[in-house]
Amino acid sequence: MSSKDLFQSPDYFALDELLSEEHKMVRESVRSYVKREISPIIEEYAQKAEFPQQIIRQLGDLGCFGPTVPVEYGGGGLDYISYGLMMQELERGDSGVRSTASVQGSLVMFPIHAFGSEEQKRKYLPKLASGEWLGCFGLTEPDHGSNPAGMLSHFEDKGDHVVLNGSKMWISNAPFAQVAVVWAKDEAGDIRGLIVERGMEGFTTPETKGKWSLRASATGELVFDHVKVPKENILPGVKGLKGPLSCLTKARFGIAWGALGASMDCYDTALRYSQERQQFGKPIGQFQLQQKKLAEMITEITKGQLLVWRMGVLMNEGKATPQQVSMAKRNSCEIAAQICRDARQMLGGMGITGEYPMMRHMMNLESVITYEGTHDIHLLITGMDVTGFNAFG
Repeated sequence: MSSKDLFQSPDYFALDELLSEEHKMVRESVRSYVKREISPIIEEYAQKAEFPQQIIRQLGDLGCFGPTVPVEYGGGGLDYISYGLMMQELERGDSGVRSTASVQGSLVMFPIHAFGSEEQKRKYLPKLASGEWLGCFGLTEPDHGSNPAGMLSHFEDKGDHVVLNGSKMWISNAPFAQVAVVWAKDEAGDIRGLIVERGMEGFTTPETKGKWSLRASATGELVFDHVKVPKENILPGVKGLKGPLSCLTKARFGIAWGALGASMDCYDTALRYSQERQQFGKPIGQFQLQQKKLAEMITEITKGQLLVWRMGVLMNEGKATPQQVSMAKRNSCEIAAQICRDARQMLGGMGITGEYPMMRHMMNLESVITYEGTHDIHLLITGMDVTGFNAFG
């Protein structure tokens, strides 16, 4: 079903001049991987709604799991711009592939590295970095999405262990994960992080079926029915919502770059199509309305590239705020959805087929707009930041 991947990355404002040689090498290695291993198979897996499990080890070998985690724990020791470029290239292939890497690096490895004990870091991080183990992140519940503070999952102290009860929903990687970083309330009502391992009695991960979006990504629930978790599996370094929210900031950073990758793929496909497709005796790219669409696409992509590059610089300097990351995540998702839609229209009927990537990207982005802070929630985060007024309550 797949045609040859001819992707060429748009760079209208010579942004490559702002990147180091290492940044470009990292990007090229992931881009080559996507062209070789993802593009030829992704449509088939998406059509079948099946997760390509072989990518777990491949992504580990490529260094896409926890690239900013120090080398001593199996990570790449890279900077945040390298991480962003990796996520951009992976999502150019498919949002579900990028989700697998985002969850592993930002939502599982990051909290273990930031808040875990030395023993936890040494036990889990190398296996997660290599792809030997897949991880997932349990925050969202069936009745508590945008308001995680209302979570019902809880655990009780039983001496050398705790007993965990509750459930989580919409969890990427859940059906195949060996490890889950789960957020639940202790007896005092404080939110704590626990590392739950597959095989613990009472822990199940039913798969979520019937998705129209992220079809090549595995999504499931986490169900805890009196699960005994050893106390040494509690993350010692954090209490409260600060823990999970700091993880989400890291993941949103990756999404902001990733959604741009989906935009670039749709733009590049539509541009090439407009130069080849003939109607009324000339290429459709010669018609004003098609040029308008392409001009708007490249403008928004270029603005997005500048935004995420600057955010990467600020992250590297330890200066980026969660509110700045929110703005970038929302912007990239919004422009990506519009660009994919316009690109699909340019291809007419061909745009709905699996021969081209637009429809798959469009469906995937409906999830990307929603998860890790919806479009509206991120607007309110920016609104509160600029006005000082909280509109959530």
